[in-house]
Amino acid sequence: MKRIPELVMLDLDGTLYIGKQAIPGAIVCVQQLRKRGIQLRFLTNTTTKSHDELIAQLRVMGFTLEDEELISAPIAAKLELLSLQQKLRRPLRIWPVVADGIKQDFSEFFWDEQKPDYIILGDVGDAWDMTLVNRLFNAMHIGAELIALHKNHFWQTEDGLKADIGFFVAGLEYVCGKTARVMGKPNRAFFQRVLDSVGVDANNAIMVGDDLDSDVGGAQQMGIRACLVKTGKYRESYADHSPTKPAYIVPSVADLNLLWD
Repeated sequence: MKRIPELVMLDLDGTLYIGKQAIPGAIVCVQQLRKRGIQLRFLTNTTTKSHDELIAQLRVMGFTLEDEELISAPIAAKLELLSLQQKLRRPLRIWPVVADGIKQDFSEFFWDEQKPDYIILGDVGDAWDMTLVNRLFNAMHIGAELIALHKNHFWQTEDGLKADIGFFVAGLEYVCGKTARVMGKPNRAFFQRVLDSVGVDANNAIMVGDDLDSDVGGAQQMGIRACLVKTGKYRESYADHSPTKPAYIVPSVADLNLLWD
């Protein structure tokens, strides 16, 4: 591939780093992309850290980025809620079922766990149990709509693969007969928001990530080229049997610039 994109979208966990360690060559890769004049956006479905915490984490690892270059699922959800609130012309009642670290991203809304208009669902770790599931079920049963920060199947941790919140999102959709609004990847609106933030068309962008469904599949439905990296949650058997086929596969993000050399 010789046509250099105007925009490169980079997934975070599993693509640029795992745990607290940058993937070897990732920092240099980002530097080389900037030297080529390529615009960057850092995308994540992470729901356990606020925007400010993620920015700080990346900078501590050695990555250089501006605040506006990071677009997370919680921020996308906040923008969605503000849009809904404007349309309804009244304050929204929300129940943020999210990690403590990102609750500040929703502080401007009225919180109501009894009769919310919208439930915002993210990762709450060990707080998941049947008591919480049934509280969510009953709130949705009497009218609350579900906004899921993402619907990932699984994710890569330092201890191996673990089931992600897609397990709970799908379960609540099933028992309530409702469809959640999914804010992060692979949601089309999420990718469009990223493109609009730079003013670049889909055919001039490329998405790089380790998730065949959320990163690659989400980008491709928008006409964005996608590159799968063999780090993080990548599993050869899963990729071989998936109908989703990336335009490019590289061992690591460190090899990304070779696509244009």
